[in-house]
This record gives sequence, C-alpha cells and structure tokens, in this order.
Amino acid sequence: MNHTIEYVIQPNEVELSAVRAQGAGGQNVNKVSSAIHLRFDIQASSLPETIKMRLLALRDSRITRDGVIIIKSQEHRTQDMNRAAALARLDEMIQRVSVTRRTRVATKPTRASQLRRVDGKVRRGAVKATRGRVEGE
Repeated sequence: MNHTIEYVIQPNEVELSAVRAQGAGGQNVNKVSSAIHLRFDIQASSLPETIKMRLLALRDSRITRDGVIIIKSQEHRTQDMNRAAALARLDEMIQRVSVTRRTRVATKPTRASQLRRVDGKVRRGAVKATRGRVEGE
C-alpha cells in the first residue's frame, strides 16, 4: 500500500514566462504566441528535503543540472490554459516522487492462522511417517 503526501506549490516559487513570436507564422500562429515556459527551482522551493533529493535524482529531461525544472506548454490556445497545464505537469511530477511505501505494521498472529500452521505441521509429520514404508508390510 502506498501513501501520498499532498504538497501545494507556492505561486511565488514558480516563474512563468510567456514565449512569443517563435518561428515563422503559419496556421498555428496563435498557438505559438500563447506558449508558456515554467521555471521551478528545486533548491529554492519550500518542499521537504527528501522530496528535493528525489526530484534531483529523477531522470527527466525537464530537470537541468543545477536543479531547475523547466516545463514548456503550448498545446492550448490561451495562455491561461497553457499555464494551468504546465502547473498540472509540475504538480504531477512532485506527486510522483512524494509517494512513499507504507510499511506493514507487524501484528500478532490470529488464532485461525496459528491453528492453520499447527495443522500443517501435523499433516507434514504424518506424511513423513509414511515415507519409506513398503505397502503390505
């Protein structure tokens, strides 16, 4: 069973910049002009140290060597939609590394499981006792 800790990204930790006039014009001029680049500095963020270390250890092309996540979003028509998509991708990335394995708490064996174990041992002894004997002796 896994356990996810919810972290809320502070708006002041994310740097969003609009990218305009990329490439030659064409059918998708508006699409390109609404592109957003999101920059998120892992080291400067308020995330817990364990999450920072896991993010830095992630093998992802969006994470630079100096620990900055750069997410580009330009598939939507408006800047607001691209901004929301980029933030959602950043959030998903952080949630992915914040999943921790939930360790199972050791409990006392139940009465049923104890009886099952004893029963298995008894049967095993009975099987062993019959080995090596030839039929009809």
